[in-house]
Amino acid sequence: MANRKENVIVGISVGDLNGIGVEIILKTFEDARMLEMCTPVIFANVKLLSFIKKTLDINCNFHGIDKIDQIVPGKINVLNVWREGVNIDFGKNDDVVGKYAILSFTKAVEALKNHQVDVLVTAPINKYNVQSDEFKFPGHTDYLDNELEGDALMLMVQDNLRVGLLTDHIPVNNVSSHLTKELIRRKVTTINKTLKRDFRINRPRIAILGVNPHSGDNGVIGNEDDTIVKPAIQTLFEEGVLIFGPYPADGFFGSSQYEKFDAVIAAYHDQGLVPFKTLAFGKGVNYTAGLEGIRTSPDHGTAYDIAGKGEADHNSFKEAVYLALDVFHNRAEFSELNKNPLKIKEKQL
Repeated sequence: MANRKENVIVGISVGDLNGIGVEIILKTFEDARMLEMCTPVIFANVKLLSFIKKTLDINCNFHGIDKIDQIVPGKINVLNVWREGVNIDFGKNDDVVGKYAILSFTKAVEALKNHQVDVLVTAPINKYNVQSDEFKFPGHTDYLDNELEGDALMLMVQDNLRVGLLTDHIPVNNVSSHLTKELIRRKVTTINKTLKRDFRINRPRIAILGVNPHSGDNGVIGNEDDTIVKPAIQTLFEEGVLIFGPYPADGFFGSSQYEKFDAVIAAYHDQGLVPFKTLAFGKGVNYTAGLEGIRTSPDHGTAYDIAGKGEADHNSFKEAVYLALDVFHNRAEFSELNKNPLKIKEKQL
């Protein structure tokens, strides 16, 4: 079923049902041309999605299934992962709704692990109401890192702008204590591999931002850049990785320096995501790099303030689907080009 070169099977988790997740999913596949490129499988409940579709006056048809092997190519498949009714109250934070968001997500991840879907696209969750004894993760990325092979790294993508993070969901006052030369090596190696395999860039150029203002000003404003970041960059560069920096973060994006690089690595969450979302909000994609499974997500949250009003912009979700498909095809091409020709010849003999 999975791993088809044509009509890639896209697993989709619905996110917070009181948010805009279902709306942006359905608006994306309201365009029938999307079904020429992929076959979506939404992990939810067909009656619930029909209710939301009718409420928001979205014009699309579902194919309800009870088992994943009942997928019909070219249709919007909805896999019933629960049967009971769920009370929808748009814009409200609800712990019960949070449990269904995680049920949808974990079932979709299971299908990805079992190669029953080719890629995974996740709608936004509320990180607060999904917490439980069964799910104690800050978000999607941390759970995926626990479940899939590889070393997960959040990479924000919009066309040629790609921003990764050395640290993500940790308090700012803990950033310095988490930074090590080994962490930098691991994250840079992951991004370098990702750019080659998933984005088909042969010799990627990577920039890394300084931890402190003005990259520490030679130790006047902190010494992490001199004692940790610079030595790590030097070692990686000597090993053939085209990594440059550390660059002072304040002027890096405003002066368009980012355009000279294939990826930028920020030291912490807001250092990278504030400029990224300023430049790309509504069109950006959150890509989980470094894993064997392919997962993307839109660059925004649940948007409770506009949920249920039919006003949500689905472009970021659509871009997330596009990127997942691109990475799927790029990986297939990369794998084909990097096969050992001697082994291929031996098999033919």
